[in-house]
Amino acid sequence: MPSVPSHPQRWLILGVICLAQLTVLLDNTVLNVAIPSLTRELGASTSDIQWMINAYSLVQSGLLLTAGSAADRYGRKRMLIAGLALFGAGSVVAGCAGTTGQLIAARAGMGVGGALLLTTTLAVVMQIFAPEEQPKAIGVWAAVNSLGFATGPLIGGFLLNHFWWGSIFLVNLPVAALALVAVVALVPESKNPQGDRPDLPGALLSTVGMASLVFTVISGPTHGWTSARVLVSGAVAVGVLALFARWESRAPYPMLDLALFRDRRFTGAVAGAVLVTFGMGGALFLLTQHLQLVLRYGPLEAGLRTAPLALTVVALNFTGLAAKATVKLGGPAAILTGMTAMAAGLVSIAVASDGYAVTLLGLLLIGTGTALAGPAMAHAIMSTIPPDRAGVGAGVNGMLAEFGNGLGVAVLGAVLSARLASGARLSSALGTGQAVGAVAVFAGGVLAAVLLRRAGRAEPARKETTAVPS
Repeated sequence: MPSVPSHPQRWLILGVICLAQLTVLLDNTVLNVAIPSLTRELGASTSDIQWMINAYSLVQSGLLLTAGSAADRYGRKRMLIAGLALFGAGSVVAGCAGTTGQLIAARAGMGVGGALLLTTTLAVVMQIFAPEEQPKAIGVWAAVNSLGFATGPLIGGFLLNHFWWGSIFLVNLPVAALALVAVVALVPESKNPQGDRPDLPGALLSTVGMASLVFTVISGPTHGWTSARVLVSGAVAVGVLALFARWESRAPYPMLDLALFRDRRFTGAVAGAVLVTFGMGGALFLLTQHLQLVLRYGPLEAGLRTAPLALTVVALNFTGLAAKATVKLGGPAAILTGMTAMAAGLVSIAVASDGYAVTLLGLLLIGTGTALAGPAMAHAIMSTIPPDRAGVGAGVNGMLAEFGNGLGVAVLGAVLSARLASGARLSSALGTGQAVGAVAVFAGGVLAAVLLRRAGRAEPARKETTAVPS
């Protein structure tokens, strides 16, 4: 891959990108603390609350690949501006909503903006940093995810203690407006110079297929895996995604080049990413219940006690320590080391009983592992994709995170329910779920490391074979 010169204002631009990213991440976590207020003031039913949350995630996950492709074709700066504008407009409508239906529709509109933001931010990072600086830059980008996770509930709790529920959406406006001005002034435009024709059938099939898949995963625990709703949506997801794969393999200008899956670096990073987000998404879902139901902390106290995980990620990535360790160890070893630390942290939480000390140790191990493995995994995915398809690469990365997290919550939630139904105590059932998550994370680390190492060994031989004699 040819070396990409660094942009002279790359670190300032990265700060702008992270600001844009933060608007999406805060909104994802803030809504959870507002559920009692929405139930009381809007008369929202349980179904309404589910759709307020799911409308956003379904639209965003369904559009990630399409949004990334649009950014590559029409310009990443242009799509970043559109994403901020849509997200800001959706926040206004959500904050002023008078009915649950209006709020659900606004959340769906915000999902469109969120998909554009999540794909274009990472794509721009790959464009403005030279390869040798990309691991550190991706580490900072990834740390913002953890920052949003840590601060979202705290900001939401503060706002709800002083203002009405609509403030949790309107707080996005000054952040989005500042990011919008900064993007216009600082971020350079970049896009695929070939200007391939848009793959409209591929966009439609990927959107319907991914939305159906995520809907299946999030509906299973609530409605039952054998319910008509889940079976029908699952069948639609499988059928449509199969059609998508068939179309992409024959399309003259495919949105996703399926030849990527023949690259061991790509398949290794993809497999590892799915397993790590599966284990982490489900285990963190169980962690909140462990803190509140076993250790008897209130919601705010539980939120504060999960903060060490996110703060560890932020500290290690913002200081560049995780990136230095990745360079020293190499990508495969960094991923294996990080995911082993994450698995050890999950085991620590699984065996924790009535004290916070062991849980804290687990959180610090998970944070350290996440800071090391997460950016290395994202860089492995993005570096296997041609620079002119960086938006699609970011879409793939986002899809894996959405799918893995949703699947982890569903499967580990099912493990918890099955253990409770068999008569196990709550703490024992939660520990079993955390242990399953630990196994998935460790397996993902081993699989990704093996495939990436094999691909690295094969690369010099492949270059030597294809070299033209002088």
